[in-house]
Amino acid sequence: MRRGWRGGLGLSLTLLCLILVCILVIDRPLALLMHRLFHHSPWFLGLAAIGQIPLSFAAPGLVVAAIAGWWGWRPRGRGWTWIAVALAVTIAITLKDLLKQAFGRTWPETWTHHNPSLIHDGVYGFWPFHGGEGWSSFPSGHTTAIAAVAGVLWWRLPHLRWLWALLVGLTAFGLVAGTVHFLGDVLAGGLLGFLTGRATLALPFPTEDRPAR
Repeated sequence: MRRGWRGGLGLSLTLLCLILVCILVIDRPLALLMHRLFHHSPWFLGLAAIGQIPLSFAAPGLVVAAIAGWWGWRPRGRGWTWIAVALAVTIAITLKDLLKQAFGRTWPETWTHHNPSLIHDGVYGFWPFHGGEGWSSFPSGHTTAIAAVAGVLWWRLPHLRWLWALLVGLTAFGLVAGTVHFLGDVLAGGLLGFLTGRATLALPFPTEDRPAR
């Protein structure tokens, strides 16, 4: 178990370093390249929309589970798994909203209320605690949400790990290729979501479908 946590810590630190490298070196030229190659392609925007599914259904799912429990539903293994997923996503998107406010990063593209952006205005940077949707690119909410799902199911349904990795990868690729987010944004969202999902499993859920050590 300690070895697994040490490995997770090492991977997290590696990703944090990679995120910093992206912000300093990679994000700006990559976004401009993606804009030239795939400007507003609906294919990539469709991939990015994968992350909208848990964003839309996590909180309502918890409400439905609570009402069902009030009326006598007692979840078993798979039921607890999906409750853990909904809880992890809800926690993760709350954290990402706080981080978006704290970092105040501008977006690759202008998309709301003439927000300043790299592609439209040549604006690139962080304005901590600026506030407003135009300064909330970091971290990516869609990646955070789908990675939180993966962070739970990676251990609760390990035989489908290829699927959870694929969903996160497709979402991240769609966001970057469609210039919805910078690469650093999606890496930060992926790290935040996955760690939140894993941490959620530390709660006292029933031992059935216990995460692998």
